[in-house]
Amino acid sequence: MRKVRAGRPGDIERRCMETAAIILAAGAGTRMKSKKPKVVHEVLGRPLVRWAVEAAKKAGADRVVTVVGHGREQVAPLVEGDTEVVVQTQQRGTADAVLAAKDALAGFDGAVVVLSGDSPLIRPDTIREMCALRAEHNAAVVVLTMELANPFGYGRIVRDGAGEVARIVEQKDASPEEAAITECNSGFYCFDAAALFEALAQVDANNAQGEFYLTDVLAIAREAGRAVLAYKTDDAEQCLGVNSRGQLAEATRVMQRRINEAHMAAGVTLWDPATAYIGPEVTIAADVEVLPNVILMGRPAIGEDSLIGPNTRLTDTCVGVGCTVDETVAVSARLDDGASCGPRAYLRPGAHLCEGSKAGTHVEIKKSTVGKGSKVPHLSYIGDATIGEGVNIGAGTITCNYDGANKHATVIEDGVFVGSDTMLVAPVTIGEGALVGAGSTITKNVSPGALALGRARQSEIAGWVAAHPIEKKK
Repeated sequence: MRKVRAGRPGDIERRCMETAAIILAAGAGTRMKSKKPKVVHEVLGRPLVRWAVEAAKKAGADRVVTVVGHGREQVAPLVEGDTEVVVQTQQRGTADAVLAAKDALAGFDGAVVVLSGDSPLIRPDTIREMCALRAEHNAAVVVLTMELANPFGYGRIVRDGAGEVARIVEQKDASPEEAAITECNSGFYCFDAAALFEALAQVDANNAQGEFYLTDVLAIAREAGRAVLAYKTDDAEQCLGVNSRGQLAEATRVMQRRINEAHMAAGVTLWDPATAYIGPEVTIAADVEVLPNVILMGRPAIGEDSLIGPNTRLTDTCVGVGCTVDETVAVSARLDDGASCGPRAYLRPGAHLCEGSKAGTHVEIKKSTVGKGSKVPHLSYIGDATIGEGVNIGAGTITCNYDGANKHATVIEDGVFVGSDTMLVAPVTIGEGALVGAGSTITKNVSPGALALGRARQSEIAGWVAAHPIEKKK
């Protein structure tokens, strides 16, 4: 196994300048049994193809070209904007897919990294090391290889008598001797751009699959007198490709472990890492505790000393310092310092709990602000509302914000007390310091400091029960 030569800090980065990446994302992935292209499926909330793109960018690729084909109307939107998208019109093999990027890279003179859009676990450091090894030896190609106890299905690395890479043979084309080889092709390469596209012109489809194999480029480059090298990794997990739902789950477990280990190393407590699913763009401060059965996706940011969970899912939700989030689902919401919610709370988009406020048991809040120190303790729906500071909302309160055609706003000013089982029919404003009696239906604005009652008059008929006996069924 060739190693990257040690050097001064920055040597690898300088040797890896002028690097382009080609992401192969044109395949159908029939074993996924899905109407979606394989690379659209997600690992921890990020599509497979995006993992490959992000790895290339973190490795320092100056340009990224994504080759799409099957289901491109679903794949292209995931990579447009920060990659150049090209189309492989017919899926005729990996060499043909790479060739589809030739025009996009016309005139490019540097290294070309080829990554699989269905392999989310490749490490950016590995890509950088492959680039450095290729540059160091001016090789035509460096292929990432791995040793597998069960190599079935993988291309085998065939070496010559001197131990150099001679060629790669695919499983279906391998002889019994070649099939016994345990060093396998990962599907990741770093090419010299000129050598790559010169060799691609010579690749044919004379093989068991009738496809144009990218692996044939290695033998062609070797015959042209260029160095062909292997970089063998000790971490075969990073080469895992996703071709089935089972492999998707396996890749998710690997990435889950990596992410969770990084958070714990940074000072986050995970009570049970196996039940914490944390997306790649989640930020968690030190001394946060994450209890079992927690899912953090999108771009949440969790402030220090907060307690998250159990049984909680936060998506694109920011949580301040010292918050408690218990059995809560929150989407595009915000909790300021010292706020709390749950158990069994639902914060919908636009929900904002200000400093020290509370959304309690069985509370749903949508597109509303709960002011500093205010409380919505239990069994309430708050929608399209602005709640001031120091407000107490009684159990069973509902802001009736929808008239069947339009949404309307409710304003509850500072210091208001709303009694239990109250309907606030929007648009309506409850003035500062007012008190709303329990069981009220409020349809008009309430003046500051006033007592508002909106109850039906209670009446009583003495002796009615005795005069109207109810026959009980047996």
